[in-house]
Amino acid sequence: MTSGTTGGSGARDTVLGRVRDALALAPPRETAVPRAYRTGRRLPDGERLALFTDRLTDYRATVLTCTADGTAAAVARALADRGARRIGVPAGLDRSWLADWDGEVREDSSDVPPRDLESLDGVVTASAAGCAETGTVFLDASPDQGRRALSLVPDLHVCVVDLSAVEAGVPEALARVVPGRPTTLISGPSATSDIELERVEGVHGPRTLVVVVRTDV
Repeated sequence: MTSGTTGGSGARDTVLGRVRDALALAPPRETAVPRAYRTGRRLPDGERLALFTDRLTDYRATVLTCTADGTAAAVARALADRGARRIGVPAGLDRSWLADWDGEVREDSSDVPPRDLESLDGVVTASAAGCAETGTVFLDASPDQGRRALSLVPDLHVCVVDLSAVEAGVPEALARVVPGRPTTLISGPSATSDIELERVEGVHGPRTLVVVVRTDV
């Protein structure tokens, strides 16, 4: 055990020593990073909604559309269709969105251990922005979106997105995210492939994603 520990420490010192030598030979200098991203793209509401829906559906997410007045009905439908009875919500979520649902609601906080979130059937959150081109939903940990664990641990995520916050491209969508906040980008349910390239869902996050798009907000 002692020999192995010493050997590992020696290898680490060797690698770090070489890194220091390389930095000494080529001291770092400020480099201008190109920021000439393509921005300012716009799409009419109908085209933006169609593209956003198409991309999300291709990623195996479910998309429901509604008006602002129909938010509660759409959220209740998403939860009921998947048999959810106990859900978590961030502290800042608009509770009127849950008016048509009669299950148990647990408000999340930093005091709740992430492991306890496994007992939830799902979670309902708002969102910061969306990108139609990539079918991506952006969360930035605002009070109505909560901490990252809340949207990753439960197996079902119902996410409300306002069409007015869905941009055509990524640079435009990122401009809506609050700088300095932990940002989560969601493109469909969590998925990966095993060694035989078989798709496996729910490995790194929720197995089921339902996006409720409010078309008049």
